[in-house]
Amino acid sequence: MRAYRYAPVIVDSYDVVYGQLRKDDVEFYVDLAMHARGPVLELGCGTGRILIPSAAAGANITGLDLSPLMLDACRRKVAALPSDVAVRIELIEDSMTEFDLGRRFALITILFRAFSHLITVDEQLACLASVRRHLAKDGELVFDVFQPRLDFMLDPRAADEAEDLPESPLPDGRTVRRTAKRTQWHPAEQTFQIEFNYYIKDKSGDLERLQETFPFRYYFRFELEHLLARAGFEVAALYGWYDRSPLTDEPREMIFSARPV
Repeated sequence: MRAYRYAPVIVDSYDVVYGQLRKDDVEFYVDLAMHARGPVLELGCGTGRILIPSAAAGANITGLDLSPLMLDACRRKVAALPSDVAVRIELIEDSMTEFDLGRRFALITILFRAFSHLITVDEQLACLASVRRHLAKDGELVFDVFQPRLDFMLDPRAADEAEDLPESPLPDGRTVRRTAKRTQWHPAEQTFQIEFNYYIKDKSGDLERLQETFPFRYYFRFELEHLLARAGFEVAALYGWYDRSPLTDEPREMIFSARPV
């Protein structure tokens, strides 16, 4: 799995950006963690957007991420928590494709489309094999990916820079505005390139532009069902949104719950 080198200001902007753009998944994953019958492992935990409220709800949770800057941001947030919450959190720097923690978990989550950062089938199977080794016998894997929209991929306007976050304040007095676009699409590989542009304005009005680009893999429903079966899982549930509504023809999310066979 590739390690992304986030600029510090992008990490500083993360909670502001996704605090506005990504909210529906928090309650869903916190509820899963709170009702898990044992410890929880969150792969791709980032700055703790979901990990920390999960611990606050009572879960004993381990967060794993490949980015040291993301984990540093998470550690700073954990250090400010009440001690009875902070003690339930462990953070580990490692890859989701090859981790070995020497223990098992009742619930393992791969949230916020992190599974789409695994570009090759080898990476996907390596991740699922690592998950299976770490799941309790009756444990559960839950992850989400977006449901592909072919009309979006065929639309040439998707390659245009479009604002997805208006100018918003950062805690240190700066502001951030973000745009997004798709720069490449490779149907044969089921990937496209995502480009985020961050416009950071300081207190004096000086503007800095930072760019973050990475490849993203998209999946189809039955491709994932077969991939899970190949890795020794069975699908226990499939949702189309975080309210546990069924998957429909309206493209939203695909949220899989799987258990080891």
